[in-house]
Amino acid sequence: MVELTTAAAKPAILVLAAHPNWRESRVNRQLLAGARRSPGVAVRDLYGLYPDYDLDVPAEQAALAAAQLVVLLHPIQWYSMPALQKLWLDEVLTYGWAYGSGGRALRGKDLWLVASTGGAEPSYHPQGYNRYFFDAFLPPYEQTAALCGMRFLPPLVLHGARTVGDSALAAHAAIFQERLATYPRWPELDGLPPCPGCEVPVADRPAPAARSREHA
Repeated sequence: MVELTTAAAKPAILVLAAHPNWRESRVNRQLLAGARRSPGVAVRDLYGLYPDYDLDVPAEQAALAAAQLVVLLHPIQWYSMPALQKLWLDEVLTYGWAYGSGGRALRGKDLWLVASTGGAEPSYHPQGYNRYFFDAFLPPYEQTAALCGMRFLPPLVLHGARTVGDSALAAHAAIFQERLATYPRWPELDGLPPCPGCEVPVADRPAPAARSREHA
């Protein structure tokens, strides 16, 4: 079920919130509450909607089609997204709908990652225990957006989620809500290039019958 408050003449925003245990969430739970209070924002709590991981693909695609800004809200787990969010990508962003031949449903939309990490920012450094700057883990998100003809917006990331102070967390949540309220009037969007085009040759995707045999 989509929770939606409409606002006149404002681009529709969809927040896909994915956290395996909201009770233990300190950062994402607060951001989720803020999104639900934001006018014109539809919120889908994936773990709340699909505890059995049985996705309603038509419903998810309908929610995507109605939005101009798609927000991925989740903690970073093993340098990526939670399992249900990954399954959502696998099953919802289908060939012929989201990308590939005839797949133009998401062209011209924006994708925004809002994430938190357990490790502090210095841990994402060649001399830190995560060994890479955080940007090194973003290409899968960026290319997912590109393949679907979407712009990948500069992410909003909070590091050290377990230890960040209450005032810093409140400031971060306020920035998140302010961004939801003012989209698409973000100064940094003026210099972003348009959505890229990544055409997938038909030969790179087997026919449906062939795919069925491969997975039989």
